[in-house]
Amino acid sequence: MDQTLLLWLSVIIIVAFGTLAHFLYDLAHQPKALGIFTAVNESTWEHIKIAITPTLLWSLIDGYLYGANPNYFPARLLSLLVLTFFIPLAYYSYRRLAKKSILPIDISIFIIAIILAQLTFFALINLPAFSYWISYLATVGTFIFFGAYMTLTLMPQKAPIFKDPITGKYGFLAHRDFFKSRRKHKK
Repeated sequence: MDQTLLLWLSVIIIVAFGTLAHFLYDLAHQPKALGIFTAVNESTWEHIKIAITPTLLWSLIDGYLYGANPNYFPARLLSLLVLTFFIPLAYYSYRRLAKKSILPIDISIFIIAIILAQLTFFALINLPAFSYWISYLATVGTFIFFGAYMTLTLMPQKAPIFKDPITGKYGFLAHRDFFKSRRKHKK
C-alpha cells in the first residue's frame, strides 16, 4: 500500500477512534476496565490518552507492516512522545493567551497532534536504519512508555495536567464525583 495513503488512513482511523474514546466510557456506563483506555474526565491527560490509545491500537497494523524495519520502535516511540508533549504544549499555550478553552481549537490541537505523530512515524521509518542499540533502547522505551501510560491513568499525579477542570479532582474520582453531584441535583 502507498505510504501516503496509509499515513492519511492512519490519521483518519486514529482521530475517529480517539473521538469515540472521548465518549465511550460514559456510553458504556463507566466500566473501570474501559476507563483505563478512554477518557474518564476532562483533564488534559485524558485528552492525551484518547490520542495515545488508538495510536497504540494502530500499532497492531503498522507493526505488522513495518515491524521488521529496524526503525520501527524508534519511530513508534517518538510518535507517541510527539502526542504526549504537543497536546499540552499547544493547549496550555493558547489557553494562556485566550484565558479560556475554545472547543474548535481543542479539537484542532487533537487532530494536529495525531497528524504530527503519524508524520513523525513515517518520516523515521523511511530513514536509513538506526543502530541496533538505538532500536533496542527505543523498544525498551516503548514498553516503559506504555507502563507509564497505565500507571498515570490508574494513579494520576496531583499535577495540573491530571486535574479535571470541572470537578477539581483526579482520574476516576473526578468522574464519579461529577456524576454523583449531578444525580443529587436531579432529585
